[in-house]
Amino acid sequence: QVQLVESGGGLVQAGGSLRLSCAASGTIFSINTMGWYRQAPGKQRELVATISMGGTTNYPNSVRGRFTITRDNAKNTVYLQMNSLKPEDTAIYYCNMFIKRSTLTAIQGYWGQGTQVTVSS
Repeated sequence: QVQLVESGGGLVQAGGSLRLSCAASGTIFSINTMGWYRQAPGKQRELVATISMGGTTNYPNSVRGRFTITRDNAKNTVYLQMNSLKPEDTAIYYCNMFIKRSTLTAIQGYWGQGTQVTVSS
């Protein structure tokens, strides 16, 4: 069994910063792409950032230059540093990982439970 646990959300004023963390635990052989997504009330879940096993990152225009995704493979953890936050960044943030649990199993996608980020104006 694999579990993803997020932390670091909260309330911050516009222009402020937050750092999210997401740690995977359980039986893990390897982790491919890690990522962060967000969902605001009444909107669809959208991509925030991804990072490949080799460290290649991807961001949509809405967060590029303000958010930075990193990973610590030894700790099975992904981070999201969010700077210059705007009220429109308010959402529940979810981490996502594609995990291979053993040499015999296929890669599966897993989601964290979500952490609330609220940016006040």
